[in-house]
Amino acid sequence: MTVKREYGDYQTPLDFAQKVCTYLKNCRNIKPSAIIEPTCGIGNFLKSSLIFQADEYYGIEINSEYCEMCKKFVNSDRVKIINSDFFSFSSRSLIKNKRQILVIGNPPWVTNSTLSALDSNNMPVKANFKNLKGIEALTGASNFDICEYMILQLLSEYRDTNAVISMLCKTSVARNVFKEMKRNGIDFESCDVLEFDASKIFGINASACVLIIRLSDKPNSSDICSVYDFSHPETVKSRFGYSNGQFYSNLDSNTESFDGQCCFEWRQGVKHDCSKVMELTVQDGVFHNGKKEIVQIEDDIVFPLIKSSMFKTPIIHNFCKYVIVTQKKAREETGHLQREVPKTWEYLNENRSLFEGRKSSIYRGVPPFSMFGVGDYSYSKYKVGVSGFYKQPLFSVLYSDDGKPVMTDDTSYFICFDHYDMAYIAMLLLNSNKVQCFLSSIAFKDAKRPFTKKVLERLDFDKIVDSLDINELIITEHELKLPNYVTFEMYERFKLLIDVGQMRLFA
Repeated sequence: MTVKREYGDYQTPLDFAQKVCTYLKNCRNIKPSAIIEPTCGIGNFLKSSLIFQADEYYGIEINSEYCEMCKKFVNSDRVKIINSDFFSFSSRSLIKNKRQILVIGNPPWVTNSTLSALDSNNMPVKANFKNLKGIEALTGASNFDICEYMILQLLSEYRDTNAVISMLCKTSVARNVFKEMKRNGIDFESCDVLEFDASKIFGINASACVLIIRLSDKPNSSDICSVYDFSHPETVKSRFGYSNGQFYSNLDSNTESFDGQCCFEWRQGVKHDCSKVMELTVQDGVFHNGKKEIVQIEDDIVFPLIKSSMFKTPIIHNFCKYVIVTQKKAREETGHLQREVPKTWEYLNENRSLFEGRKSSIYRGVPPFSMFGVGDYSYSKYKVGVSGFYKQPLFSVLYSDDGKPVMTDDTSYFICFDHYDMAYIAMLLLNSNKVQCFLSSIAFKDAKRPFTKKVLERLDFDKIVDSLDINELIITEHELKLPNYVTFEMYERFKLLIDVGQMRLFA
């Protein structure tokens, strides 16, 4: 099982590989002179692609056992099987007839972080290949699918040609590839996605597609990627891409646009990667940790915690989960805790090995028991937060009856307020039908985390308050089954807050 996981090994069933090749030949009129499969496995795509009658076929595969199986299965003098590692091999140099090259296949469906956790050697040289900045390069944003890396490498290798690249991949990978092509100025005639049911083909729960890219040897590009259903590829299902420089999940949506720059800063919750120690529950007035141990510590640096799965009501002020927060800001020294909260310091030291075992590079060279996602904003009295995971976002006002700041986990996002009424108005606006529809037009519901900071910070509250009147907030209040609370005066005060925020934003 580990071997299959390490190689992201989901062999394409022969009948599905045949359907893909038949579609490319008959419906896309592709007539390749040479065919490359960079991760050929046991050879189902290579065998299926014989229908193209190309002059040359090359299959590259790291697994020597698969290579032998492939040679026996694909019995043709035109086919050459090469036992090599994709990450250190150039396929373009092999080809003699470069009239039109088809690169086809099913690269590994596994991430670089998974391979790292398995101590695998089957991965590219570690590099910030998307040129991410700052903390993004150290945390989750730098995690990527090996499949995505491979496709981007192929695009780099075959750019400025008329090659066709057709790969099975997750739809999230296809979108990232489209964005990277645009960002890197790679010329292409078209980029299309044909969605299929991965549970039927591979027995896995993932949104998947056949990605088809026609590269160009002339200056050419498109801002739009069309989405089809592989079972019914005659008509366009939807389109995603760029409009006025902004990326949309559904370009055909007729929703009102609130695109712009948010005057509030969206923050991510605390990250500690040590939940069995840091996260606590209360039973009969006593703290218990994730190891089911009684924890006798001071409550000075213990705060209510809302995890992504807990965003279920529009107002949350009762809690069953708590978290120890060791710092006021990232990389702050923690030695003072020994003096200020000695019991807590002793408890943390008893579990030091778990902290030192955290694998993420962000914990290297930092003070003991360090966290990330902490700052002055973490200690705001009122927050409006949302889970990054929910397909339909529910924004919630977060506060504690005892006045303690409420923390969220690092898969949640929030904005901060000094007063409850202002947080309440923001929550109603964000849960309103118009804003929810707009969010649906810019977020991808099939993504692992549809609602990220990048999505949320596109919400322009100035445009939102210009569009929504007090009656629409009252309607939202009723839809959320909240008692009557919002008033015209409250809304007007919020608009003044927006004006101040806009001035600060563009100062």
